[in-house]
Amino acid sequence: MHYFNSRYPLYQKGNPQLRVFLSNFWMKLIRPEYKQPPNIVQFHCSMEMTKHDIKSYLDKIYNVKCVNVRTRIALGKTREEPGRGYVIKDDDYKIAYVILPKEHKFEFPNLFPESKEKEKEDHDKALDEMKKHHQNYLEKNRDRPGLPGWFSF
Repeated sequence: MHYFNSRYPLYQKGNPQLRVFLSNFWMKLIRPEYKQPPNIVQFHCSMEMTKHDIKSYLDKIYNVKCVNVRTRIALGKTREEPGRGYVIKDDDYKIAYVILPKEHKFEFPNLFPESKEKEKEDHDKALDEMKKHHQNYLEKNRDRPGLPGWFSF
């Protein structure tokens, strides 16, 4: 079975190389839990990555210059499975704190600014409408104590 030949054509001298090599590492930008200086950026990253890997990854792929990189391994949460009686532990993960030069400042991007405001306005409007309907209901049934709510005209 020629499994690899079906995925990638054989390389022959003079032909273009058609293979693309992707990194086995990954990094995810996360919002810091606590207030930090503006030149520190926080990432979840692959457990196999070293400080040097993180620095070169950001420099080569994203062209971000780093002054220093600090890492720590955060323990996964342990919890009891409800109804089963055994304990589950989530995977540990590595957190990288990347320190940028002093003149650089990073603010976590606000991806959906107007949708949050609009969502809050819609929520407040719906809440006011529900309060008004509830007040009408209470006024209508004020003289009928003890009757169920579904028994109305």
